[in-house]
Amino acid sequence: MRPTDAAVDGAGTRSPERDADRALVAAARHSGGRTAAVLGCTVAAAAAALAEPAVLGHTLDLLLSGAPSGPAWTLLCAAVIAAEVALDAAAARLTGEVDGRTTARLRRLGLARLLRTAPHHAARHASGETAARLTAHATEAGRVPAAAAHAVAALLPPIGAVAALFLIDLWTALAFLVGVPLLVLLLRAFARDTLSSVARYQHVQLATAGRLLEALAGARTIAAAGSADRERARILAQLPELGTQGRRMWQVYGGTTARSAALMPMLLYAVLAVGGIRLSAGAIGIGELLAAVRYAGLAAGIGAVTGGLAAVVRGRAAARRTTALLALPEFGHGRKELPADGPGTLELREVRVVREGSTVLHDISLLIPGGSTVAVVGRSGAGKTLFAAVAGRLTDPDAGQVLLDGVPLREVTAEALRREVGYAFDRPVLLGDTVGDAIAFGADAGAGQGRAGAGAGEGPAGPGPEAVRAAARAAGADLFVRRLPHGYGTRLADAPMSGGEVQRLGLARAFCRAGRLLVLDDATSSLDTVTARQVERALAHEIRPGTRIVVAHRLSSAVRADLVVWLEDGRVRASGTHDELWRRDPDYRAVFAAGAEAGAEDAVVPEETTEAAR
Repeated sequence: MRPTDAAVDGAGTRSPERDADRALVAAARHSGGRTAAVLGCTVAAAAAALAEPAVLGHTLDLLLSGAPSGPAWTLLCAAVIAAEVALDAAAARLTGEVDGRTTARLRRLGLARLLRTAPHHAARHASGETAARLTAHATEAGRVPAAAAHAVAALLPPIGAVAALFLIDLWTALAFLVGVPLLVLLLRAFARDTLSSVARYQHVQLATAGRLLEALAGARTIAAAGSADRERARILAQLPELGTQGRRMWQVYGGTTARSAALMPMLLYAVLAVGGIRLSAGAIGIGELLAAVRYAGLAAGIGAVTGGLAAVVRGRAAARRTTALLALPEFGHGRKELPADGPGTLELREVRVVREGSTVLHDISLLIPGGSTVAVVGRSGAGKTLFAAVAGRLTDPDAGQVLLDGVPLREVTAEALRREVGYAFDRPVLLGDTVGDAIAFGADAGAGQGRAGAGAGEGPAGPGPEAVRAAARAAGADLFVRRLPHGYGTRLADAPMSGGEVQRLGLARAFCRAGRLLVLDDATSSLDTVTARQVERALAHEIRPGTRIVVAHRLSSAVRADLVVWLEDGRVRASGTHDELWRRDPDYRAVFAAGAEAGAEDAVVPEETTEAAR
């Protein structure tokens, strides 16, 4: 199993802890050489620190006795101390590199999975929470490999010091060991209490970040409603809990440090007292007493492991938050290509979609001829948007399959799918630096043949300026774009636009990459009637011929369609031409009457005008 795969326990359920640990191991392997270097430097520094008391003690004995080798041992002492300082400095520098690379690796893994999952799966996590998982929590988790190396190395001096105490004098060592169980209990309680407080702190932090991002996205609505104070209170509602958990973390850390600080001097005094008695008895020399006291200090330094342990605990808790993104199911693709020059025949076979245990689309079977325009109509909640998502494979059905020109969409390569299937949405999000970039976003050179105006200005890296302008003209956007301060080169941040203008740019983006199937999910809802009909004419005459799926609320869209699919409660209530459905079923007419009551433009057209409207 790859490190990013879901960890499964014996009962077949996911284990977030194992997921997080696997991701951390994978990230550590990505910087394996540097992590090993950190471990090597810290262990070597610990070894130097462990050798230092013995060298100092022996040197002192040699100097006191006037031995000729005293100066040489003095130089050796200096070399050991210098080595310890240099190794600590190298470990600190390498630690920064490992932390940065590991953090970047975790972010890439999380972001890649987020972008490779279906949109409805990505929406499981609020935007603010996702941002926190990929920033603050990824940074905390990225410190784990180096912190673990430091924690492992931090164990060497205490363990080695205890062994050295036994070699120097048994009774001195036993005096120290009396307090070791208390240190172990302190560390165990610290790890347990820190884990619980850190987990709760990060949970509250995620919720607060999510609320903050929601408020930033809805800043205009909040200002218009005069609800700034209420929103501030909502965002900060859990701030007391955040403060409580933060204080608890530091209380746990401070309490452990304080108890360790009280215990360590007692251990040192016990070693010094027993060592003095042994010195007076002639069992050990002055140098050995010095070494014993220094080793007791190192052995008592097991409390220093607390810092490394705390970093590992916090990092593992943060990793669970970050790697929750890795639990999102991957939206895989096949290896098949669509047949060349296919007309765009779309077939749905017994398609069923389930959301949160409820069936939203019920066993839909349809054959849509290539090159036809299909209007998908129905009341709000009928399943129109989900039908559109399934038709172009923004999501997969839970049962059944969707075929384009005879090839199941699951088996088509990602490149072919997005080259030949385009989307326009009711509330498009514009991506890119400039208006021109937003229109060309996602369009590649391979789809150039199908774009509006393709052939003029088409470059190997994507659509050129002429192709972008042609798509904008087809979407009714060229006129207002040219009025912007720098035309198509105007930065999006400096281009104030209405909802209808944004929607036109979204249409232009779809037209710029129009393939054999184009899905318009209520993409003209913010356009005035005249512009909407201009867009419909452009679809018929200026854009590459192909199949059109139009989620329609306007009656004019249904009138001009070759086929109308009428959805009701996730089922196909009926399908046929608009005239057939209009004449025979009053419930069908009521669908558009409901739109008129909601204020939809041109929602109701008298029956005798439908032919003229074509």
